Amino acid sequence: MKDLNKIFKWLMWLLFAVSVGILVWGMVKGFPSTPAEGDNGTVNALIYWCYAMIGIAAFCAVVFGVAVSVANNPKSLTILVGVVAAAVVCGLAYVLAPASPAIGMLEQPTVGTLKFTDTVLYIVAFAGILSVAAIIFGEIMGAIRNK
Repeated sequence: MKDLNKIFKWLMWLLFAVSVGILVWGMVKGFPSTPAEGDNGTVNALIYWCYAMIGIAAFCAVVFGVAVSVANNPKSLTILVGVVAAAVVCGLAYVLAPASPAIGMLEQPTVGTLKFTDTVLYIVAFAGILSVAAIIFGEIMGAIRNK
């Protein structure tokens, strides 16, 4: 376990160093100050690195979270059911997303970007509905138990 912590610490420092390197490179090269200047490569690099960092974080959170949970309590394999359910919801949101054109934009993003944006909107809406339902259900159950 101690070796695993050492690996994670070195990996964290490596990712931090790459992040700082990309930021410094962008500062030296210069970020565009207006949209009319167009991207000189710095903005896209920064955005794609952010995507990579978010992907790495999500992957590690899910994989290591499930692995540690199952290692500590083998009966907690039901967490895997929750992960699969979340993946199904995300997949369903992607399939149902219409990739509607962006309103008020002269130059439309790619269809893939529109589809991704609509997918995220569907997931956020679904999570909001579940949150409200959980609050209402919790309050009703609390009122019934306190009688």
